[in-house]
Amino acid sequence: MQATVTDHRSDIAVLHLRGELDSDTANQLHATMADLLERPVPRIVVDLTDLKFCDSVGLSTFITSKHVITARGGWLSFAGANPFLSQLMETVGLSRYFAIFPEVDDAIAAAQL
Repeated sequence: MQATVTDHRSDIAVLHLRGELDSDTANQLHATMADLLERPVPRIVVDLTDLKFCDSVGLSTFITSKHVITARGGWLSFAGANPFLSQLMETVGLSRYFAIFPEVDDAIAAAQL
């Protein structure tokens, strides 16, 4: 898995994930999220467009991060999930706890409201 971050405006980070997120690659996600969580008010859009697979280890990282982000007054949303990831998030109930958008631009636009 590859993880890169781009900043939109001064207060929104987009975390672009590529490849497969599993127990072998979760440490990279943990490290990247730890850096993003250092921001005073973390506002993060996770771009899933190029993520082909995610297992429970990856999902748990997002859940744990959301608790920290919410406590600091920020938010975490997802965008661009393929049908597999969309179904996975629906099945495990994450769609009730996270905003999920079709495109990154939609998530950023929603944040500006």
